[in-house]
Amino acid sequence: MARASARHILVDSEELCNDLKQQIENGADFAEIAKQHSNCPSGRQGGDLGEFGRGQMVPEFDEVVFTGELNKCLGPVKTQFGYHLLEITDRSE
Repeated sequence: MARASARHILVDSEELCNDLKQQIENGADFAEIAKQHSNCPSGRQGGDLGEFGRGQMVPEFDEVVFTGELNKCLGPVKTQFGYHLLEITDRSE
């Protein structure tokens, strides 16, 4: 079964999500941005979600995590919770 490790940043608006993505692409640390801005409790750990299998996250999230490029800031991804930036840190089939 496919497994992945990822971290994310959850915010309320697409505009803020895009702004944070730009900061990360310009060299800001993903974990620090997560600690400062993420609405998810995982933000305290730099957005780290640990390891999980396909189907354990909402479908929009799952799709990106199991098909996206590793170690790159991906998003915004809109879910029922808000807007996410994702970074896939590891994936195995």
